[in-house]
Amino acid sequence: MSLVGKEVQPFKAQAYHNGKFIDVTEENFKGKWSILCFYPADFTFVCPTELEDLQDNYEELKQLGAEVYSVSTDTHFTHKAWHDTSEAIGKITYIMIGDPSHTLSRNFDVLIEADGLADRGTFIIDPDGVIQSVEINAGNIGRDASILINKIKAAQYVRNNPNEVCPAKWKEGSATLKPSLDLVGKI
Repeated sequence: MSLVGKEVQPFKAQAYHNGKFIDVTEENFKGKWSILCFYPADFTFVCPTELEDLQDNYEELKQLGAEVYSVSTDTHFTHKAWHDTSEAIGKITYIMIGDPSHTLSRNFDVLIEADGLADRGTFIIDPDGVIQSVEINAGNIGRDASILINKIKAAQYVRNNPNEVCPAKWKEGSATLKPSLDLVGKI
């Protein structure tokens, strides 16, 4: 069953953020755009490349009104240790959520039960706390965070223009479509 269009389920988790431990709940995802990036584990191989890439795009995502959260089944303590010892992870200024209880990973249907790890899942959540985009990759396939920029822009555009849709390869300022009988079979 798809999570698109569903509200984020209640949860409470601890996170590491800019030298502090903080609590995060579903309420943090309301009032702004949110991006959750699940990854299998700290101190691994593909994961630091993805999280560093997310950091490289974080400023632009924040300018779009989006907050970024990375999530793994590790603890917030492990996130701090990784942040303190890895050059790539040491750059991170977004929130790193620990999910040792697997609550979030189960809520977002990315938990690999047999391993106790999360798949590489990316979720875009609107300011109402509703999931608007889901992408899940196998553990050995890294993601490109720059793709999130266009996805956020498209999601924001259609939210603000509910009678329009964004076609494939849509870029900000490009033409959109207004679904109607006139377009059926003409595209």
